[in-house]
Amino acid sequence: MGLVTLRVLDGADRGREFSELPTPVSVGREEGNSVQLNDERVSRFHIKIQEDDDKLVLTDLESTNGTKVNGESVRLWVLRPGDVVMLGRTVLLYGSEEEIARRLAILRGVNLSEGIPLDASEFDEDAPSVSLEFELNWSEDPQARTILHTLLPPELPNELTPGQRAQLSELLQYLHLRLRGLIQSVEMPRRSDRVGLSERRWQDLLDLELRLARYLRSIGEPE
Repeated sequence: MGLVTLRVLDGADRGREFSELPTPVSVGREEGNSVQLNDERVSRFHIKIQEDDDKLVLTDLESTNGTKVNGESVRLWVLRPGDVVMLGRTVLLYGSEEEIARRLAILRGVNLSEGIPLDASEFDEDAPSVSLEFELNWSEDPQARTILHTLLPPELPNELTPGQRAQLSELLQYLHLRLRGLIQSVEMPRRSDRVGLSERRWQDLLDLELRLARYLRSIGEPE
């Protein structure tokens, strides 16, 4: 069973911590939620966090004011330690200090048990403790903390039926072909660090982004 730690960074409940809550976890304004928030802009039952295929999935429960993760509006999201969740005027940080430190260590390629580079998929949940303070100050780059919110290439879903695999393959093939056409149309003037698209291809790119937005909305709001 997944355990969820949420810490309130801002809002009426600022400073509160909800540690190691068993899934599923519901967050909202109403009594009966795993996490009850004192925020009039938070819906009675605003989000749900549940375990699915060894991942923690956040679902917006058709809230009035919506949900943002790391500044982006979402309806479904796979949570990772360090994600910042905004509900109404409330800002939540997902993960304990140790969970966030371990994720930072992974992102900079450290094997927590052997001290050698590794791929993030090889992370061992039983690895030893690490220091959040060290990880946050590891890099001299003032933007180092933004590494937590870097969106890495997602994994494909497991246990799809043959029909679902075919649908997913068709969708990815469609996007691939559209993008290939756009890339091949790019003009690269000599001695320039810029590339150019025709107005027609620019509109094609905007149309592709709109289609992706519709796909995301359809997935988040199934009939």
